[in-house]
Amino acid sequence: MRILVLTVSLLFLVSCSNENNWSSSAVVTSAEGHKWTPVEEGIEGEASTTLVLQPELTYQEILGIGGAFTESSAALLNAMPESIYDSIIQAYFSEEGCNYTLTRTHMASCDFSLAPYSYDEVPGDTALEYFTIEPDRDDLIPMIKRAQDASPSGFNIIASPWTAPPWMKDNEAWFGGSLKEKFYPVWADFFANYIEAYAEEGIDLWGVTVENEPLGNDAHWESMHYTPETMGQFVSQHLGPRLADVNPDLQILLYDQNRGEELVEWGEHLLHDDAVLEYADGFAVHWYNSTYDVFPESLDAIHEMQPNLHLIETEGCVDAEKPAWQNDAWYWDTTATDWGFDWAKEEDKYLHRPYVPAYRYARDIIGCLNHWVEGWIDWNMVLDQEGGPNHVSNWCVAPVLVDTTKQEVYFTPLYFVMGQFSKYIKPGAHRIGFETSKSELQMTAIENPQGDLVVFVLNEGPEESLRIEIGEQGFEYIIPARSIETIHLTREIEE
Repeated sequence: MRILVLTVSLLFLVSCSNENNWSSSAVVTSAEGHKWTPVEEGIEGEASTTLVLQPELTYQEILGIGGAFTESSAALLNAMPESIYDSIIQAYFSEEGCNYTLTRTHMASCDFSLAPYSYDEVPGDTALEYFTIEPDRDDLIPMIKRAQDASPSGFNIIASPWTAPPWMKDNEAWFGGSLKEKFYPVWADFFANYIEAYAEEGIDLWGVTVENEPLGNDAHWESMHYTPETMGQFVSQHLGPRLADVNPDLQILLYDQNRGEELVEWGEHLLHDDAVLEYADGFAVHWYNSTYDVFPESLDAIHEMQPNLHLIETEGCVDAEKPAWQNDAWYWDTTATDWGFDWAKEEDKYLHRPYVPAYRYARDIIGCLNHWVEGWIDWNMVLDQEGGPNHVSNWCVAPVLVDTTKQEVYFTPLYFVMGQFSKYIKPGAHRIGFETSKSELQMTAIENPQGDLVVFVLNEGPEESLRIEIGEQGFEYIIPARSIETIHLTREIEE
């Protein structure tokens, strides 16, 4: 394998083009320690795998790749020196960094808030006279606005509520319970007030999900339960009409929980209901039903029910773990476990085996893109070395970790894995067709609006070699063992 070490890791080596005018470049992140390292084209002998690109075959439009703004992340950044705060924002949103283009945030508190809160905690205030987004002004809103300043082309934001204020719920608590039907109109007004208040701050939302994880989380943190029937009723009779008055272009996403059987069940109920479809714009999904299975059949089923609706992965992370601090090897080792390793039903434990975090991220993004998903959003962008702050001790891992006491930053391998995708997928890209000679390498390919093509390759095994063919041209690259490689094809314009 030939690796070129450059002082600026984002520079590309461009191969000579032939009469078809395509040129190529590549970067790799690997267990050996490469992080967006440029790779020289060329192999010895014959390639072990051939990939034939078919840009004439186009599939879903891709909205982007990114992560979530949370109060926990924002509060940590506020506790760091200004230079570090700025460097982390630049690392996520600048062209030199990950260039995130699709993000998420929480509407009122979630478990990754410093404490439970809402924007109107006054019982019985059905007119929402005391509604205020003041709790977000210290940390969350400034983080979003700084990201806006750093982003060269902007990004879309999806907001999700974890719970209504307790006085609207049947259990009058932050955790668990359901929204009282008599408060359906008030809760719809709550959404509208939030959207308008954020717009006044210069933060225009692209969309909302109706509820984060409506099947619940066993009342371990902020949550509120819906059935497909109650969510359909709320959307068709209250939320949809109310938000159409506020912003008719705002996207409303249903479900917002795990892929698999439940996803299909919710789709069968909601995606055949014309009253719901008048206002619904898509489905949101999470990855927590398995550490390795993308559940492609369930994604395909949702797409087949309503091919014109969005399908977006709105949350995934290394959960139920405290982070490994300054230990790259951990992120490439089969030592991570998830919530289901201990807590899943016995018959489902096979879905929650130990896994390699770097592989899980890349495998999931590739698998989702290959099965109609239009956007992929990581969870917290920044956490501390304990996996928090989290007010219910639901520790997780983020791609960037900070130690506010020592004022240190750790860019984990997950940050570089995310960038292997997010740096190269531009909003408006389309997945394209391809044929491959074998399946040991996991791959997908896209065409950006500017006409450049990008191939993403995950290799979980030993070193492989790959020949990429486009028309009459071919480009050959080594795919190192235990790596994610991104190969970028651009067409040269003759003047």
